[in-house]
Amino acid sequence: MEPTNNAKSIWSATLGLLELEIPRPNFETWLKDTVADSLKDNQLIIYTTSPFAAEMLEKRLHSTISRAVHKISDQDIEIIFKVKNDSQNKLLNNKKNVRNNISNNKTSNNEEESNLNKYFTFNNFIRGTNNELALAAAIKVSEEPGKIYNPLYIYSDVGLGKTHLMHSIGHELINKGKKVLYLTSETFTNEYIKSIRQGKTSTFRKKFRNLDVLLVDDIQFISRKEQTQEGFFHTFNDLHIKGKQIVISGDEPSNKIRLQERISSRLSGGLELDIQPPDIETRLSILKHKSSYLEIDNDILEMLSEKPYRNIRDLEGSINRIIAYSDLIGKKISLDVAEYAIKNLFNNPIERKINSDTIIKCVVKITGISIEKIKSNKRDKVSTMARRITMYLLREDGHMTSSAVGEILGGKDHSTVIYAQKAIEKTLKTDLVLREKITSIRELIKVSV
Repeated sequence: MEPTNNAKSIWSATLGLLELEIPRPNFETWLKDTVADSLKDNQLIIYTTSPFAAEMLEKRLHSTISRAVHKISDQDIEIIFKVKNDSQNKLLNNKKNVRNNISNNKTSNNEEESNLNKYFTFNNFIRGTNNELALAAAIKVSEEPGKIYNPLYIYSDVGLGKTHLMHSIGHELINKGKKVLYLTSETFTNEYIKSIRQGKTSTFRKKFRNLDVLLVDDIQFISRKEQTQEGFFHTFNDLHIKGKQIVISGDEPSNKIRLQERISSRLSGGLELDIQPPDIETRLSILKHKSSYLEIDNDILEMLSEKPYRNIRDLEGSINRIIAYSDLIGKKISLDVAEYAIKNLFNNPIERKINSDTIIKCVVKITGISIEKIKSNKRDKVSTMARRITMYLLREDGHMTSSAVGEILGGKDHSTVIYAQKAIEKTLKTDLVLREKITSIRELIKVSV
């Protein structure tokens, strides 16, 4: 009996470690419902829920799991995956109950009621030039809630990390004893309307106005909803007057969302920052982080980073697609296998493609610098900046090689293009005017294609 208990304790600790290292979808799918059976002669027997799960763990995650087990036990233990039979059902159910009890004991009422995702923390947020300012502001808010950048408004397209940052702020402030609530504006709307219909508006007010931190995601969903905006304004105003921290996110600048003037005015009184799509370097960093538990060659990750992904969710999806395809055909992941697995992701004939002419014309319109000057070798400050912006956008949004960009812009050397791209990325970290200009160009591109 003792070896079994030892197996359980080792495996429980191993799962805790793996949960931090492996992306949530993979942990939930392959590891969450595994159960330790025994440890004998340095062989740890682990039961899985299906033959496919056992095969996946053996083929894809074995080395990662072995390292984790060794780190926990400080022993060289052989891990054997088996498919559980009916006699293990009781054992599996007991394990689930134990896990739930442990989770409940560790989680405070504040954490349970905050609606925070435990996987979204500052520790696993990948920093890049596209999100560096928003990340810095989020960290500052978590250090000095209600005193600086209040409210904080973060906007971006879907899947770029604004929700991740909001949850990260929440976790940090819960650790400081603050009462935190995260919700979408849609949830806020539903709760507000329900309180009116049931005559419980006082309960609604008490719930929200006793908070230390309010995190509201996707504020654009209350545009045109006058009654909801009325309730939101009074909630916002009450918390703001008390010096409580408010963080809001949306999909575009606040002045472009149809909000009441008084709400827009409150938002403009704080700090408003955007998150841009990740550049190639950041995409590569994200891919390395997301695939750290797998044996995927760097040339495959570099190939993926060059693809025109719109957001981080698409990056994660491509890795899962490659893994599934590799397993289905029974071949090791290679560059050829990876390229074939994702080829249909970028062959949609309906999808509107951004061509180089569109990008250049939009740069010209926003900067006021002619195409001739952009393609020329003029070195005055204004022409040089417009040229660098064009090179940056052709690389990032047009997904062109540095050589192709150089050829289009008057036969420039590819090294000149790379230098320009890096110069823009560096300047974007601190220059809000440049960020706003590039955002305006991208918005114009979006409506032009």
